[in-house]
Parts: sequence; C-alpha cells; structure tokens
Amino acid sequence: MSAGHALSGMSFRRGVVRQSKFRHVFAQAWKAEHCIDDVRVSRVTWDSPLCAVNPKFIAVIIEAGGGGAFLVVPISKSGRIDQFCPTVCGHAAPVLDIQWCPHDDNVIASASEDCTVKVWQIPDGGLTSPVTDATVTLEGHSKRVGLLAWHPTAFNILLTAGCDNVICVWNVGTGELVYQLDDAHPDLIYSVSWNKDGSAICTVCKDKALRVIDPRRGAVLKVREKVHDGTRPMRAVFLSDGKILTTGFSRMSERQLALWDTKDLSEPMVIQEMDTSNGVLLPFYDPDTNMVYLCGKGDCTIRYFEVTDESPYVHFLSLYSSKEPQRGAGFLSKRGVDVNKCEIARFYKLHERKVEPISMTVPRKSDLFQGDLYPDTAGLEPALLADEWIAGQDAPPLLVSLSGGYTAPPSKHRDTLRSKPKLVSQDSGTGAVPPSAGNVAAPTSTPTSATKETEEETPQPRAATREMDGNGERPKREDDVLSELLAEMKALRAVVLAQNQRIELLERQLARIEDGDV
Repeated sequence: MSAGHALSGMSFRRGVVRQSKFRHVFAQAWKAEHCIDDVRVSRVTWDSPLCAVNPKFIAVIIEAGGGGAFLVVPISKSGRIDQFCPTVCGHAAPVLDIQWCPHDDNVIASASEDCTVKVWQIPDGGLTSPVTDATVTLEGHSKRVGLLAWHPTAFNILLTAGCDNVICVWNVGTGELVYQLDDAHPDLIYSVSWNKDGSAICTVCKDKALRVIDPRRGAVLKVREKVHDGTRPMRAVFLSDGKILTTGFSRMSERQLALWDTKDLSEPMVIQEMDTSNGVLLPFYDPDTNMVYLCGKGDCTIRYFEVTDESPYVHFLSLYSSKEPQRGAGFLSKRGVDVNKCEIARFYKLHERKVEPISMTVPRKSDLFQGDLYPDTAGLEPALLADEWIAGQDAPPLLVSLSGGYTAPPSKHRDTLRSKPKLVSQDSGTGAVPPSAGNVAAPTSTPTSATKETEEETPQPRAATREMDGNGERPKREDDVLSELLAEMKALRAVVLAQNQRIELLERQLARIEDGDV
C-alpha cells in the first residue's frame, strides 16, 4: 500500500472525532419475536442482496425446486413462515435480483437465470395464493439477467443488465424495449446505478473500468480504467452530488472503498483499504443523510460512513457487529422508518433461515420531530412520465415531508399514478383484464410496428380511465391533504407548547435571581 493510501486510512479513523450529528448512530437488532423465521433464503451464487424492502412489504429470494421464486410478506409480519406460504413463482430458473418500484409500493420486478425480467402486482395485505402469471414479461436478453434498477424519477422506466453484457431500458407500461446498449461493455457487468435525476448511469465491469453512460444516447461519457486492481467483483453507486462511490479489491485482495469525482476520474478523491475478507461489499446509500452503509456477504458486520465536502470526504462512523454472518440484506426506504424513535435507517439482515430487522437510530432526548435528521425525502409521486423521459426531459425527485409522524399513504399516490396514461397495464395484476389493458401489457422484447399499432389503437380507453379515476379520487385527495395539514398543525402546536413551558421556566429562574434567592 502506498504512503498516500496509508495516510488516507489513518485520516479515516481520526474522522470519528469531528463534529457530526451522525457520530453516535446506534445500531440494534430487533428482539427475536419480531424476526421472521423459517425463511429458506436462496443459495444462488450471485452477489445480489437477495432481499428488497419498502414501507409495505418484505421480499426475499428463496430456494425453489424446479424454478425460481421469492417470498413477499407484509412488513409487519413476524414469527414463523409456514411451508405452504404462497410465493411469487413464475420464473423457470432461479431468481437473481428483485427490486420494488419507487413509485408504486405494490409493484416489484424480478430478474432470473431464465433470461427474462418479470413485473408483478402484489395486492394490499400480501399474497393469498401462489402467483405464477406476471403483469408484464420483458424478453430481450440472450443470457441470464442479474441486475435491475428502476429509474428514480420517471414512472415505469426499468433498466436491466444481463450476462450477455447488454444493458436494456424498458417502458414497463407498454412492455417496450426503448434503449439497448450492446457494445458499451466488453465483459460481465457487476453493478449499475442511476444518478439523482436519472439522466445518466454509472457501471462497473469485469474489465475493472468505471463508466458513466447516457443511456438515451447510448454514449459513454467518462471512463476510468482499473478503478480497483483486484479481480473480484466491484460495486458503484451514484451519490446525490454527482460523485461516485465504489467498492472493490486491491491487488493483494484487500477490500477497498473509493470516492470519485466525475469531473476528473484520473485519481480517486480518497481510497481506503479495510480488511482481507472475501465477501463482496454491497453499498447502500441514503441521499437524505449522505450516509453509506457497507454490507459484505458472509460478514458479521455492517460498516457505515458519512460523505462530506471536508477531507478525507468519507468519514468512518461506526460498525454494527453480530455473531451470525449475513447472506444478504434489504434496505428500507426512508418513507418507512420510525421518525418517532429517531430511526434513520433499517436493514433486514438475511440469515440462513431467518430475516432479522436492524434499526439505525440517533439518540435524542426530545420527543419532538427532529427536522435536522429528516430532510424532505423522495415520495411515491414520479416527477416524469415514461414518454417525457424518453423525449429527453430530466427532473429531480419530488420530495415529501416526514414531519408529524408521516407514514406512506396506503393507496393515495398509487391510485393517482394509475390514472396516468402508461399505467393501465398495472391494473391487469389485480383482477379481470380489460381487452385494452391486455394489449398494453403484452410481453414484447423489442419495439415493433405491431406494438406501435396496438398503442395507437388504445388511447381512448386510456384517456377514459384517466378521466374517471381522476374524478373519483379528487375528494379522497382533498381529505388526505386535510389530514396532513392537521397533523402538521398538531406538530406545530406541540412545539409552541414546549417553548411556552421553557419560557415560563426561564422567567421563574430570572425572578428568583432578581429576588436574591440564587
């Protein structure tokens, strides 16, 4: 290791003494009665988290004979999973990756060794029977598909990457392949991440290169060769300020963490050697707090760091350690954390036959809403429709407040989204399929004239659906807005009362001082 790298490693450890509200983040596993037991976690040899979580559901890839399956249970579920518990089991080969849609908590995508990607509609309350028929099936890869990434701000845009070294971008609402990157990568793609507004992606590949790509133009904007010298898999994630954080291995098989400025990829801003374990480090990034959690498969620890503009830029905070190694982990979106307990993150750690929640909290004495811990976060509402993004528009995420004990509405945003043009296909997973919805959701691999003709034949039913849904949902939206306003007013009233009590206390102390009692 070079002298410069050794110095950077020393400065990481000194970073603990600097001032930060996240210095004392406390990680604690939930009690055994709140865990989920008898979950047959998949043994597939693929470096994915094997778990996906949102404010409604927990999904875990499980062992399945003769095909691929994953379990979906409500997030409130605890205790033993019955062996006859219904699963999503429509793939012909093992499932490699699953991802919840960021704009609809009932929609999940799965990628499989059977070369397909399927999109599923999960009913409120969870599954009551096994699900084998997907709402949409996407066929365009010639080898197994191992990576999924929903667009962060555009509705129904899904990116997939396969072992054919091809990246595909789909409009899930139509089943249409809208962009395909055939020649950007010469070898296996390890990781794909969207930037904040979804205008670019970063990838790392088996050729050890980091690439920044515009998927709509199919153009490689930046390339950095040999991001990490080791031969084992790497990961990369876009940060909210445009920088890229990568994990990988050194030539001596030490695990590394590095930060890159996309304006100049010639040298890393900082690089840190951590240990010599074999597990791939999976980075989970929280854009609200600018914290990165590193979870290694086979590790017994979760490390967490804060990324700032101050050297050495990536500051080690602490680590959670346990006796049992993790097979994978799910990271809950900020909309699902408990703001009343100052919980800033929650993991769902996968054991061999158990799912264990782990809460990350910042200890605070006050019971009031901690605004500095919870800036506005990305909500369910997308900033763009699929066609708008395809036409070249970009937009940052639409933010929502977490104040007043905010929890994700059970159906408001989803129903509003379903009134938008491209969402008719999503309704086919919940009941009888109208003819027009069936046409829209028909599985296709590439855009064809037949697909375009089908789209042209069905705009009137789509418009009618949008109009009826919009009128039916208007009173409900007004009620929800009113309830949110009332919750904020209650929170403000609590603040005012607390301040009044403090003022009265100070006035009494001042009177005692003036009277000479103190």
